[in-house]
Amino acid sequence: MSKAFIKESDSDDDEEFGAPAIPAGVKNYMTPEGHQRMKEEFLHLMDVERPEVVNIVHWAASNGDRSENGDYIYGKRRLREIDRRIRFLTKRLDIAEVFDSSVHHGSDQVFFGATVTYENQHGDEVTVRIVGVDEFDPLQGKISWISPVARALIKARAGDTVTLRTPGGVDELTILEVDYPA
Repeated sequence: MSKAFIKESDSDDDEEFGAPAIPAGVKNYMTPEGHQRMKEEFLHLMDVERPEVVNIVHWAASNGDRSENGDYIYGKRRLREIDRRIRFLTKRLDIAEVFDSSVHHGSDQVFFGATVTYENQHGDEVTVRIVGVDEFDPLQGKISWISPVARALIKARAGDTVTLRTPGGVDELTILEVDYPA
């Protein structure tokens, strides 16, 4: 079957880029830094990468037979990937609710944007920052505000012990410190 008859799905962009779907009826909260990073990526794709690839595809198409032209085939594929990423970023930026967590500076209660240090039952000390769905990076200590850990921590205060229910069982987390950027 020819590729001309295959519709590429544009509704599952979230899953394709490893971003979890935002629950229905929930805002897409983001930190100012995360929003700026997404905007910069969007502008880079629109102003730099896409025009370069379009020029390469145009040049490759002018070379003649497109069926065996690697530059043309790869360029078209890369162009589709860029366009898919642009659609994803556009959708996410349109529904973004930028929240500056510095309004909570000095507070000991956990809200979106907080950097929280907690201790689990085993005595391990963990520091995480609660960020938006599109910003999470567990290796950097950034967890999504819809993650089970963040949901257990939100609205608790320094010194509180919260219960985290996981598939592996129940864990008690003691909040040691809550910090917000100035």
